[in-house]
Amino acid sequence: MNLLIDVHTHTIVSGHAFSTVNEMVAEAQHKGLKVYGITEHGPMIPGTCDPLYFRNQYIVPRQYGDMRLVMGAELNIIDYEGTLDLTDDMYWGCFDHVIAGLHSLCYTDGNREQNTSALIGAIENPHVNIISHPCDGTASDFDIEAVVLAAKRTGTLLELNNSSLNPYRHKTLARPYFIKMLELSKKYDNPIIVSSDAHHTSQVADFDNALELLRETAFPPELVINTKPEEFLKLIRNE
Repeated sequence: MNLLIDVHTHTIVSGHAFSTVNEMVAEAQHKGLKVYGITEHGPMIPGTCDPLYFRNQYIVPRQYGDMRLVMGAELNIIDYEGTLDLTDDMYWGCFDHVIAGLHSLCYTDGNREQNTSALIGAIENPHVNIISHPCDGTASDFDIEAVVLAAKRTGTLLELNNSSLNPYRHKTLARPYFIKMLELSKKYDNPIIVSSDAHHTSQVADFDNALELLRETAFPPELVINTKPEEFLKLIRNE
């Protein structure tokens, strides 16, 4: 499967990543991506950028040869209603795409009902395009089927996160939860997106762990939006 999109990555601006925008863009071009995205962490992650950074993203060129750059953010879901850590209306027009995710630094794991509500609340936010690593174990229990159905209803993409599946990270729930997400996405004919979640140039377009799981679950290639750059760009433009 030829994955041409990687739109969840971080630069030194996020505070705990190790490469610059130019270095990451150059690597994405080298890897042959058609759509590449940078999504710095939202303001509740320690060490990340001031929100003013996002308001100035318009100055970054969006076309590099035949590769499209999209500049967004990975915002944090901070409560059981799905509230994000950047809500001021002035920011929404600054993003090409918006990712929302659960991070243990910003979210207290709740019960099954609370965690499900948090994810669905973010999914139903009209500004959110992607839910990052929903199955990595930050929410230790939630209704995966309800989340998949909410994503299908709203056109929000659920992410298969390559980094979450890295054995070094010891996320023991990630593999079985992501398998369940893929099985249900296949059942309901709902597309997903694969991301590297790169924090260094060496990780850009690294999908090995995710591809292994896609093969294991016999996930249909046509439901992986990374093979359809134009379709993805239309989705984030709400076309």
